[in-house]
Amino acid sequence: MELDAVKNSYRRWAPVYDATFGRITRMGRNRAVETINARRGRVLEVGVGTGLSLSRYAPHLEVTGIDYSEDMLQVARRRIETENLSQVRELRQMDAQSLDFPDGHFDTVVAMYLVSVVPNPERVMAEVARVCKPGGQVIIVNHFARENGLLAWVERLFAPLADKLGWHSDFERDRIMGEPSLQVAEERRMAPFGLFTFLRMQKT
Repeated sequence: MELDAVKNSYRRWAPVYDATFGRITRMGRNRAVETINARRGRVLEVGVGTGLSLSRYAPHLEVTGIDYSEDMLQVARRRIETENLSQVRELRQMDAQSLDFPDGHFDTVVAMYLVSVVPNPERVMAEVARVCKPGGQVIIVNHFARENGLLAWVERLFAPLADKLGWHSDFERDRIMGEPSLQVAEERRMAPFGLFTFLRMQKT
């Protein structure tokens, strides 16, 4: 997917995202935030979208959110103001493939339902690893392609519609596993129907 396609797709999704895709992804999102809340320090949420997760972060954290879609960020900013979310320090419009933060700046970096959207997920993972402190954690929640079965057939069927859907239905897990400084510490399938995977990685 090209960046313009991503921007146009999420301009269409922004008004209805919370009530549609947001509901489907709630369990994975909650699992990620629960894991992060057990830690301390700075958190970067890459692809914060409409800010669905922001109210769930514990008050002892310092949360920064970035997203490429200004339409989605406008919804997130209204959420912060309405709910008075003091743990959110900053929201910025930014390309996840080129993060404007120094090396080792965050204790935790999380990307939920993002890596199958960006044009170059390998570059995103390199940037995520770069801005994470040594000993810090990277959390990925995403859908990955099945190798066989009915779901695999459905994924391949919808794959040509990636620009319209806003994500790749046949995204391969291996595409985000090449960053040598990140080691998988935990992996589990998430509801509904095991469609999504929770990955917790440790930066060596």
